[in-house]
Amino acid sequence: MDLFAASTTIPGIDHRPGWLSWEEADALFNGLRDTVEWEVHRIRMFGRMVDSPRLSCWLGDEDAVYRYSGTIFEPRPWPTMLDSLRARLAAECGRPFNSVLANLYRDGRDAMGWHRDDEPELGDAPLIASLSLGATRRFLLKDAQGRRHAMELANGDLLSMSGDSQRRYRHALPRTAKAVGPRINLTFRNIFVHTT
Repeated sequence: MDLFAASTTIPGIDHRPGWLSWEEADALFNGLRDTVEWEVHRIRMFGRMVDSPRLSCWLGDEDAVYRYSGTIFEPRPWPTMLDSLRARLAAECGRPFNSVLANLYRDGRDAMGWHRDDEPELGDAPLIASLSLGATRRFLLKDAQGRRHAMELANGDLLSMSGDSQRRYRHALPRTAKAVGPRINLTFRNIFVHTT
């Protein structure tokens, strides 16, 4: 049985190849790779804390605190090189973003397993705007029946996930044995800040 769906037209999922030009994407990749304070985040998997299989950095407004997989992340300040991109994405998506999870996949061994971005701080129908920089990697979506949708995310591609897509689908970036270079993925979000 072929678990891969024939169509990648999925409600709430919008893939825009080449949203950033190759030159813009390369410049942003190089700048972020060399200046972001990359670290190994600890996450909860199968009831125990393990090292995440990629490098990451939580960036955002001072009050955009994020709780994920048993860990609280305090944001590091926005790099100035993301100021215009943040504004451009907000205009494109019609919603503001107060944070971004930056992920560095060093090679094909770095990956992320099946998950949803459905933490309470993101609200009931979050908008995740995901920008790919660097090497092309395969991105997978899986519905409750196990049907999978695959797409190749290349340098400068924008993928947005909105509406009930986080409830209906899990997503993953699988490992690959192919020789691939490094990739940075920026997942822009809006964290709902609780005031007391």
